[in-house]
Amino acid sequence: MSQDTLINMECTVCKRRNYQTKKNKKIIKGRLELKKFCKFCKQSVAHKETK
Repeated sequence: MSQDTLINMECTVCKRRNYQTKKNKKIIKGRLELKKFCKFCKQSVAHKETK
């Protein structure tokens, strides 16, 4: 059984949930944070993992 699970990514500026991605919980223990393009802010900003 795979440890990959779907997570939602939330923009740190406008607080909208823009992306869904996979995360392997065995490898990455903490919350994931990636710099992605937000179509609402129209710029590349940090997106954090939500519950």
